[in-house]
Amino acid sequence: MSVQRVQQFLAEHAPEATVTVLEKSTATVAEAAEAFEVESGQIAKTLSFRVNDEVVLLVMAGTARIDNKKYKQLFGVKARMLPSDEVETLTGYPPGGVCPFAAADAVKVYCDHSLKSYDEVLPAGGSVNSGVRIAPARLASITGADWIDVTR
Repeated sequence: MSVQRVQQFLAEHAPEATVTVLEKSTATVAEAAEAFEVESGQIAKTLSFRVNDEVVLLVMAGTARIDNKKYKQLFGVKARMLPSDEVETLTGYPPGGVCPFAAADAVKVYCDHSLKSYDEVLPAGGSVNSGVRIAPARLASITGADWIDVTR
């Protein structure tokens, strides 16, 4: 159901982009990079965080790491990822398949500047075996994401 929701979202907002569903797992950066035959940095990992009473999705290059100082300066709190048993309920996607497309209404999406190192990135497509090839600027545009810098 999640993949279909992403496909519908893309059909409406970015018809040039489509969800590719594979037989292999793409749940981790390493698995996705191997499955899509790209470098790990091109995998746009989408991490889910709790910021006070809100849920935010942070999309960053697969090789990027959170800089805790930058994160706290921006959000005012220490980085705290959602517990895995809450991820699907709060984001609408299973762990390993979380993506910024068609996010729940209460969820804010942010894109980290680390994505700008690539002409094309691959966020998940709503499942643990899918992905979407898309330009970082297009990704941010169709998801209403704000660009931030919270990685090292």
